[in-house]
Amino acid sequence: MPAYDAFLLVSFGGPEDPDDVMPFLENVTRGRGVPPERLAGVAEHYYAFGGVSPINQQCRDLLAAVRADMTASGLALPLYWGNRNWTPYLTDTVRAMAADGVRRAVAFVTSAYSSYSSCRQYLDDIDRARAAVGPGAPEIDKIRRYYNHPGFIEPFASAAADALAALPPDLRGGAHLVFTAHSVPVAMAEASGPGGGKATGGRGSYVAELTEAARLVAERTGGGRHPWSLAYQSRSGPPSQPWLEPDVRDHIGDLAKSGTRAVVVIPVGFVSDHMEVRHDLDVEAAQAAESLGVAFARAATPGSHPRFASMVTELVRERMTGAPCAALGRLGVPSQQCPADCCRYPQPAAVPPVAEGRGPE
Repeated sequence: MPAYDAFLLVSFGGPEDPDDVMPFLENVTRGRGVPPERLAGVAEHYYAFGGVSPINQQCRDLLAAVRADMTASGLALPLYWGNRNWTPYLTDTVRAMAADGVRRAVAFVTSAYSSYSSCRQYLDDIDRARAAVGPGAPEIDKIRRYYNHPGFIEPFASAAADALAALPPDLRGGAHLVFTAHSVPVAMAEASGPGGGKATGGRGSYVAELTEAARLVAERTGGGRHPWSLAYQSRSGPPSQPWLEPDVRDHIGDLAKSGTRAVVVIPVGFVSDHMEVRHDLDVEAAQAAESLGVAFARAATPGSHPRFASMVTELVRERMTGAPCAALGRLGVPSQQCPADCCRYPQPAAVPPVAEGRGPE
């Protein structure tokens, strides 16, 4: 098994000061032709929260939880953290790792699924950072996808139960569970997984993995009695390009028309309560539900939950020692190593990811 001498957390990054917001958004969209007025509109989401994204602090909290869990389990590795779009930048972190004498690291990315934005782009980020550092850069192996790991599913199920309990008692029994994930272009979804989607007959793995994760959480929530569905959020592409639907706000509207009086929204596509979760769900989706007279509660993401942190340790042990691999449900254990051609998407430059969850996370 590989002899790792460091652990690396790789995430999206976010601004931590109002002056950071526009430079951050310019980093995210560089080379994609996003109009300045679009960036200015997205910037307002950050300014409404003081110009500070929650994501960097959430990464610090996760690192602290992972460090404590690894220490308690006798796993001694130095921990590093690098971002795609804001400080600490991944290239700077890889350079520091090389200076510290790290030879081979195992990397955990804050995204559980297959797709260009949530898998391949992180692999490319790592390759570019290593190339920038040069011959002394450590080898870096990305940990497998973990969408069906018990340490991912169990915190969501617990949070969904808490959200159900927050609804008015007379509405809980009929509440509909609405699972959400970041919408992506349909072509990107179809290209997700091994062979750029070819191994799944062109259907892609992204939607299948999301559906399976949602099913696993729904089975463990409220005795599995609640109806559930999968919707999408945070679309950022042009209207002319087909993206995954339905949008969560439209979906809540359809549910209201069919008589649903309460929803629990579960952001199963995300690891932490970053800006897209807090704005797109806690503000926009919540307002849509209120306008329709639908009671609304939102489940927390795993964040730095102890079970999620212990999952990270377990995944590292899988790679280091060949320990048994944990996975729930019907799709089995994802491969330990992404194939060279996984999640290839032919037109990444056409995708403007103007937000944190395009790979969070």
